[in-house]
Formats: sequence, C-alpha cells, structure tokens
Amino acid sequence: MAKAAKAKTLYTCSECGGQSPKWTGQCAACGAWNTLVESVEQAPSAHRFQALAKSSPVKKLADIEAADVPRFTTGVREFDRVLGGGLVPGGVVLIGGDPGIGKSTLLLQSLAEIARDRRTLYVSGEESGAQIALRAQRLGLIGQGGGESAVGDLALLAEIQLEKIQATIDEQRPEVAVIDSIQTIYSEALTSAPGSVAQVRECAAQLTRIAKQTGTSIIMVGHVTKEGSLAGPRVLEHIVDTVLYFEGDTHSSFRLVRAFKNRFGAVNELGVFAMTEKGLRGVANPSALFLSQHEQSVAGSCVLVTQEGSRPLLVEVQVLVDTAHVPNPRRLAVGLEQNRLALLLAVLHRHAGIACFDQDVFLNAVGGVKITEPAADLAVLLAIHSSMRNKPLPKGLITFGEVGLAGEIRPSPRGQDRLKEAAKLGFSVALIPKANAPKQAIDGLKVVAVDRIEEAIDRVRDLE
Repeated sequence: MAKAAKAKTLYTCSECGGQSPKWTGQCAACGAWNTLVESVEQAPSAHRFQALAKSSPVKKLADIEAADVPRFTTGVREFDRVLGGGLVPGGVVLIGGDPGIGKSTLLLQSLAEIARDRRTLYVSGEESGAQIALRAQRLGLIGQGGGESAVGDLALLAEIQLEKIQATIDEQRPEVAVIDSIQTIYSEALTSAPGSVAQVRECAAQLTRIAKQTGTSIIMVGHVTKEGSLAGPRVLEHIVDTVLYFEGDTHSSFRLVRAFKNRFGAVNELGVFAMTEKGLRGVANPSALFLSQHEQSVAGSCVLVTQEGSRPLLVEVQVLVDTAHVPNPRRLAVGLEQNRLALLLAVLHRHAGIACFDQDVFLNAVGGVKITEPAADLAVLLAIHSSMRNKPLPKGLITFGEVGLAGEIRPSPRGQDRLKEAAKLGFSVALIPKANAPKQAIDGLKVVAVDRIEEAIDRVRDLE
C-alpha cells in the first residue's frame, strides 16, 4: 500500500500572519521576535478568499452620499457610551479582558435588554446552556423556575463549529449575535485545533463576512495573553470594527471598559461599572471612585481633572517621596508612564530648583485608573513637591496642565468642561494653565492661572 503523504508543516506569525517553511527567531514579514507558531499547511478552499464586503462599482467620492450610521441601544448606558452611542447593524465588536472580569456577564445583561424588542442569539463555546441559565438566574434575568420574565426572547446555542453557527444565523436571522468566545470556534475547512492562529483568523473573517452580508451585529469575546493583549493573530484586531478592553482588578468591584479601536465612534471613551450581586451596574458619578476620603488633608496628594472622551473625571494622584538607601533611587509609577515620571523630575530640578536625585519616588493613581494624557503633569509635580515638604496642598485645590521641557505650562483641551465638573463636585480653587483661564467666572470656583512651573509652586505656597 502506498504511504499517505506527510502533512507539511508551516510556521505562522501570530502578529502579522506571515508564514515561513521553517522556524526562525524573527518573523521575516514584520520583524517581531518569537512569534512563529507551528501549524499544518491547509489546502486552499473556495470560501477562504472571498471578500469581507460586497463589491461595488467605482464611484467618485463626491458622488457618494454621506449618511449617519444608524445605531440601536444595548440597554446598558455605559456600554453604549464606549461603543459610541450603541451597536451598528453589520458591525463587529471584539471585547477582551482577563478571565472572570465580567465579559460574559456584561454581554448577557446587554443581550437580555436587546432581546425585549429585537431578535438575538447567544453562542456559547465555553459553557453549557445550564451554566448560562444559572448565571441568568443569579443576575435576576429569569426566575427560579425559568421563564422569560426579564430575558425576553433570547435564543441560546451551545456550539463551537463555525458551519453550524453560520447555518443557525442564516436560519434565525438575529439582529445581534454574541460569540463567546472566538478562540473556541473551529472550522471544518481547517485541520488545526481550535484557538490556533489559522482557526482564529479564518473564523473571525467568516463571522465578519456574515455580519456584513446579513446586517447582523456580532460581538466576539476574545481571550487575552498574560501581557494583557488579545490572544491570537494581530490581524484579528484589523478585521473587526471595534476593539474593547475590560480593565480592572478582579479583587476590586470596579471595572473599566475602554475602546482601543472604533470605526463608528471615538476611541477615547471610558465606561465605568461596579460589580454587584446582580451583575454589572453603570456608575453615574465615576469621579467618586477615584478620590480618597481623607478626614484631613494629607501631604503628597493632588486632585487632577482628566478627560476621558467626552467625560471629565476627577482622579487623585498620590506621591510618596522618601530618602533613598541605595545608590540608585527607585522610580515607580502605577497608572502613569514610567518615563513620564522621570521626565517630570528632571523638569522640576532644572526649572524649580527642587532636586530628587537622592530620593525614592513612588506614584499611584487612586482607583486603578490609567492616566494617558499629558494634562496630569502639573498635578504630579505639585504632589511631588507636597510630599517632599511633608505639607498638604491647599484644601479644595484641583489642577490640570501639561508641563514642557522648558518649564512652561501648556493648555489642555476642553478646559471649561473640566472646571465645571470640579465646581460641581465642590472644589473651590483651580490652578490651571493661563491659556485655559475662563472668560467668565465660575460660581464657587477661584481660578488661578499660571504659565510656568516655578510660578505654579509659588502660587501654591501663597494659597496655603
């Protein structure tokens, strides 16, 4: 008998999807290191090279009528905020996060609300129908004896084969479908195991094609690696329309949902949730989460008004400066970029004459929030100065502003909204860049405008 042909082995890059006949330390296509994963070469099939969207004739851009994308709400206000106003028909959303952080809980709650007046489908590849029913019962979506008290007409399918899922979507024609999770789905057209680079890429492309052709909004749950990035090939993030990340400590009751890509909305919006016995609940006043409740003012603490999309947030920045007992002082920042802290310490020394070369500096943003905008610079420097002097900043003080290498304080966008949020929460003094000074006075808020870091420190001392 003739021997069966041996399957040919290929190595596929998990970052770009490039292939190599042999393993190498670096991908020749994108230059990433240690990203080649062994896989079996697949025979080409007819459906693998179809376009994700229907082709159309060539048109001039001026002849194409621009129209707003229609949306519909998910029933969860904070989720709608992150999505840019709601779900888009035919849109594909990928949501990732650590295990147990609340991805399935949020999607089950959202789908239960949508199912009240729209056709929905929940495809579970990780849990049985009984497990999902138990979760729905715990969340109060169904009663003890089952039924449709709050879950509406939510359809459930426990399946991991892509072809069966596709047939179910063609038959049921849901307006919203959840795939939990994309790493468990496999296609019979490929021989590799579920979760492999080829399977994840192919299944995501097929589901995206289904969404574009049928108008079904598909939400896919994705696993994350130990570094916190989405598992699977990087092309997965390029295929979908929206990429959301769940953030937060599993030991804390607060969760943050942040958009990193959104073709139908802004990518800097933030949704804030609190995990309760009845599931995730939106937080109406998230600024209260990021402010500590001190009975009296403490040194090294400064309140910053940061901007997350269209929402101003008040965040407390805490700094501890202590004498270093080693030749190389430590610089530790939680919630702020490490290099940014080193840069600000150099600016403080050069332009304000305050040296920290023999001091350990530890910085923390209260509540686990990550500050990405440079408007936090002034608050960080004032907190460092306060901790070094061991003297609290003036009570009721808030601040924001970017600090340049020349010591100048640059304006921050949407300064008026930041000041109004601070006044609404009872703060009385605002130390801000001169270019952000309001033209009209804000009730209950004294505004102090400065344009240099040394001037800011002097004005703080005058306010004490």
